[in-house]
Amino acid sequence: MTIRGALVLTAILCVLASYRVIRGPTEPDRVIGLDAIATNVVAIAVLVALLTDRGLFITVSLVLAIIGFIATVAVAKFLTEGEVIE
Repeated sequence: MTIRGALVLTAILCVLASYRVIRGPTEPDRVIGLDAIATNVVAIAVLVALLTDRGLFITVSLVLAIIGFIATVAVAKFLTEGEVIE
């Protein structure tokens, strides 16, 4: 019951972060919103792994966390310096 409640709460947080991504008002706000969505998706994958006792979702969450981190760093560097790779 607790895990299912956490899943619902995390899904609601994803919706709220989506609002920030859509409305902005600035580009860094949108990047932070996307990072929050990526973090929440990782949390959803971990919660599903706990709920179903399947270790595959832990692996998926680790990969999603790495991709989310790299994407956030790349977009932040693009916003500050205008290019990702020098």
